[in-house]
Amino acid sequence: MRKAREKRPPLLRPLLRRYAGSYLLGLLTLFLVDYVNLFIPQLMGEVTDGLAVQGMDAAGVLSLALRIVLCGAVVAVGRFFWRYFLFGSARKIERELRNRLFARLETLSQRYFNEHKTGDLMSYFTNDLEAVRVAIGPEVVSAFDAVVLTMLVLYRMLTYVSVELTLYCLIPMGVIAFFGYFFGEAMERRYAKMQKAFALLSDRVQESLSGERVIKAFVQEQREAEAFRQVNEHKRRTTLDVVKLDMAFGPVLRLLVGVTYVIAIVVGGRLTLAGEMSLGRFVAFNLYIGSLVWPMLALGDSITYISQGVAGMQRIHEVYDAQPEITDSPEPDDVTALSGEIELEHVSFRFREDLPDCLRDLSVRVAPGETLAVMGRTGSGKTALVSLLTRSYDIQSGSIRFDGHDIQNIPLRVLRENIACVPQDNFLFSDTVRGNIAFGKPGAEQEEIVRAAVAADIHDNIMDFPERYDTVVGERGVTLSGGQKQRSSIARALLKDSPILILDDALSAVDTDTEETILRNLKTLRAGKTTILIAHRVSTVANADHILVLEEGRVREYGSHAELMAIPGGVFRTMAEKQQLERQLDLED
Repeated sequence: MRKAREKRPPLLRPLLRRYAGSYLLGLLTLFLVDYVNLFIPQLMGEVTDGLAVQGMDAAGVLSLALRIVLCGAVVAVGRFFWRYFLFGSARKIERELRNRLFARLETLSQRYFNEHKTGDLMSYFTNDLEAVRVAIGPEVVSAFDAVVLTMLVLYRMLTYVSVELTLYCLIPMGVIAFFGYFFGEAMERRYAKMQKAFALLSDRVQESLSGERVIKAFVQEQREAEAFRQVNEHKRRTTLDVVKLDMAFGPVLRLLVGVTYVIAIVVGGRLTLAGEMSLGRFVAFNLYIGSLVWPMLALGDSITYISQGVAGMQRIHEVYDAQPEITDSPEPDDVTALSGEIELEHVSFRFREDLPDCLRDLSVRVAPGETLAVMGRTGSGKTALVSLLTRSYDIQSGSIRFDGHDIQNIPLRVLRENIACVPQDNFLFSDTVRGNIAFGKPGAEQEEIVRAAVAADIHDNIMDFPERYDTVVGERGVTLSGGQKQRSSIARALLKDSPILILDDALSAVDTDTEETILRNLKTLRAGKTTILIAHRVSTVANADHILVLEEGRVREYGSHAELMAIPGGVFRTMAEKQQLERQLDLED
């Protein structure tokens, strides 16, 4: 476990070095506060001795009282500064870690997000980072006090009060240190399990709320409630494991603190009665024991929260251990723009090694400015083709070239900047209509946004919205219909105005009249630019330059609309005839 942890790339260490100056100032201030605190019990002891032997007048008492007040003022000011330096630095490191974690997730490939649930990823940004912040902020104070303040207090007890009495009181502290080591190991393991349970709970809540309409439509509220109760119960059990361990260690710690007090009273009282120690020093010693209570309790807290921070940092490192599958070539081609030529040669692809091929020996060429339509039954590999063209995945064999450049030698940024894609799920952000359409072109003028909306035949709908283009569409565009979401996504792609446009079944939720309008606009706007049109309706692809029909990942038919319709019993012709019959039946109804 520890060897694996050492191999991981340093993430927290450079940040700690960057803020080392602030941490040093904070620890020096904390040391000053702890050092000044040592004089308060001694001054109280001097007051006690002075009053006990009646050798101190009012002026002497006042002088000692003023010195105690001065120590208190120094402590108060010092506490402000060590909080500023230590807690402030921890907050800055937390912010930097969160930024780096998000940036790292953005570099990971699609497969990573397919295999990791949203709730698990969200827990990194909440509980794990919070645990790290506490470990490098408040618990630095606890650990410092547990070590430094304890050593300073013990030194004062040894030099100012009694060596014998101090040695007796060290026995419970040794027991605390012994049990503390094993407590930390157990806490780290249990906290990691608790975080995983929290991730499962978060994912269940996120998924249930996102699918709330489906749950109600199928009357599955009771089943979802039961599923939630199960993950919630798992979270409760793992949290209780952490709490039980913490609660078991806390009373034991306080018991040992109490034993220390008993030793101080019994042994110190005997020494005082025997005349070997003055009453004032006995009082000072008990006050020093009181000063040790906080470090001893802080030891328990620091072990608990530092263990949680270590576990949280381990989970964060899991993200950094994940390597993106899709990366730029070490020696990319010198290409900054694409004209739209696409060529696939003998391409085969599968999403995972244990799954069958989605595409088999696929070869096709699209010249710049042409429109290629792709059709096929569900599961024939149409969407897999989109994933390969945008390089969300890499092929197992064959080659994909844009303008003669192998796709793996084209910088990812250049490739994706030159492709506008409308995916099947039509994801919209919880933003305004304007913000969603202009997502791919920040800073776009209102006139450009309107032109794109008109071309996608969504402008009139937008003008009927309460706030028009400033209307917030809700999470995932929940306030829009399926057709409105599709057309908003199309407008977003058209505004980007890339050399290559991919429409992945992007007209399935609109009626035929709207489809015709959009296709007509596309023909005008996309003149001289390459378009990949994936569809199920024959009417959608009628005017394409070439039509590719896939079946089980292979090329079944390829040609123009007229050529494919001329094939007796062909797949495309059969689909066209069936859809024509369906339209006639709909008209008769």
